[in-house]
Amino acid sequence: MNNTHTHKWLKPQHILGACLAMLMSFSAASKDHKIILIHGLQVSQITNKSGSDVVNDGETYWQSYWNNRADERIDWPAYERVEGKIATDWVWPKLKQLSRSNLCAEGCVLVTHSTGDLIARHIIDNQANWLENAGLTPLNIVATFDLAGAGGGSELADVAVSALTGASWNFAIDAALRWWLGSDVTEAVGVLHDLKVNNARKISPFPDARTPRLRFVADGNEYLGITGAFLKGNDDSVVASHSSCGASSARSFGSCSSSIDTDGRLKSQSDAVNSFMPNHYPMMMSDSYSHNEIHNAQRKGNVTIAMNNINVDGQNVGFNTFDQTTGSWFWKKNYRYIKNSNTTSASALIYNVIP
Repeated sequence: MNNTHTHKWLKPQHILGACLAMLMSFSAASKDHKIILIHGLQVSQITNKSGSDVVNDGETYWQSYWNNRADERIDWPAYERVEGKIATDWVWPKLKQLSRSNLCAEGCVLVTHSTGDLIARHIIDNQANWLENAGLTPLNIVATFDLAGAGGGSELADVAVSALTGASWNFAIDAALRWWLGSDVTEAVGVLHDLKVNNARKISPFPDARTPRLRFVADGNEYLGITGAFLKGNDDSVVASHSSCGASSARSFGSCSSSIDTDGRLKSQSDAVNSFMPNHYPMMMSDSYSHNEIHNAQRKGNVTIAMNNINVDGQNVGFNTFDQTTGSWFWKKNYRYIKNSNTTSASALIYNVIP
């Protein structure tokens, strides 16, 4: 009997599983700062409010890469409003739990995707005051890493709310909304209103905390390019560059950098963002990723930088880059890429520089 049990526990698949579990646990624990995830818009929660499992949806959202590398998540339902029940019923209980556990005593980094950027801004602006008034210690949030951030809103939300409330509709709008939201969305609810460009930019626009917000910008096509027709300037098929770069105004921009295009080409950018929201630092840009690919592990492709070497809690956050020249004479073009980006997912590159 004992020999049988010994043989069972020594099966290769059990050993491999145990080793992988140990490696994944060490991966999160090896960072100087704890990682807290905040997901983006989950359309299924709008179409099926009563049947939504918010916590399970939150776990599924990050399963491709980040789940096993993070220490905590802040989940929230898309059918509620940011300054309403998202804050009171979901964010606030989590903040109390995090404070009581002292998870962020040595510092936490928020990793957000899409609308999670807007949730994070509201947290940064209010968490210290909320927790102090409750007799609790504020969280030591040292930075946010915002992937395809929608903190500046999305013109698609303006179109969606207008169409779903009956204010405007045409075949182009219908096609765009079917690709973005799906055909089951029949009413404008919850966070769709918060994602309207003007509304998003009014939510906690100037937090007292000077938390650096590092931006990671996608510029690839999705949905056959249909949704891009409604977005200002360059876009990732869901949010425009004014939002993902962290621009102080909602205008048409082509790049987060005045000297580098989103595809890495070193060239003066006349349509670049020239003014940013407080403490917003666009770092990574890439036309290899679309909105829904940048937080996953499957996609790989060359990425470039807009800004580099940002101070986070006394530590330098930056990427190693290399320059590449193609063509000659009149056809000569110079590019700058982050090393190993063509063989490493954007999420892995981002995780590797979290201090």
